[in-house]
Amino acid sequence: MIQLKDVSVRYRGDLVALQPTSLRFRQGEFNVLLGASGAGKSTLLRCLNLLNRPTTGEVHIDGLGPVSEGPALLAHRRRTGMVFQQHQLIGRHTALANVLLGRIGYHTTWRSLFPLPRAEQQIALDCLDRVGLLQRALDRVDRLSGGQQQRVGIARALAQQPRLMLADEPVASLDPASSRKVLSRFRSICREDGITTVVSLHQVELAREYADRVIGLARGRVVFDGPPAELSSELLASIYDQGAAATTESNGAPLPHSQPSLDLAYIED
Repeated sequence: MIQLKDVSVRYRGDLVALQPTSLRFRQGEFNVLLGASGAGKSTLLRCLNLLNRPTTGEVHIDGLGPVSEGPALLAHRRRTGMVFQQHQLIGRHTALANVLLGRIGYHTTWRSLFPLPRAEQQIALDCLDRVGLLQRALDRVDRLSGGQQQRVGIARALAQQPRLMLADEPVASLDPASSRKVLSRFRSICREDGITTVVSLHQVELAREYADRVIGLARGRVVFDGPPAELSSELLASIYDQGAAATTESNGAPLPHSQPSLDLAYIED
């Protein structure tokens, strides 16, 4: 479905965030990235939708070929949902209005300045229903719990009708019970829809429980790629042994890349 071919990322100052990496992600597979902070998880994740531009290598999408610029990149990002650790929601607006942001990519800039059609509102409501929040559709997001806010973020990503779903530490700020509730529903929906999913996590026990495939990174290099049942204590030691020379994803400024902005979608009465 999506493939990285010899992709690497360097930051200014010759800091290597991701060593040359080749990976293929299959349709409907639930992949978990494991590794210590600075191992390259977020960098790899953001290469998949080119929010981080590879220094070398290519990102290939089935049906689109190598993606870098122009209509192919727009089409790829339109069908790639993103779930963030800090939710990235507009707190003073309703859950429904936030989920409708996932439909912006299907409209021209001019059209998105006006109320979106009722059909789009129905898509957003259906997505809220799937994450168990239909009854909270008209509630302000800042009145929801952390777990509920993360489910709104998942619903917004689902509203894009994605083929690829990326999630960067989606349960890092949640308690264990909420983490399992969010991940369980998230994986179930992605499997039902055949969505290829790549999730970065710190919690090994959650990776064992929910992943179809685990990719372990250390110092910007893939050191494990296989089913969670094969994660031995020795392998985990190699994944989390960053050493003194570990590269970081936060040190140094990355090479410039554009990031899409979120604009507020309005709802017709």
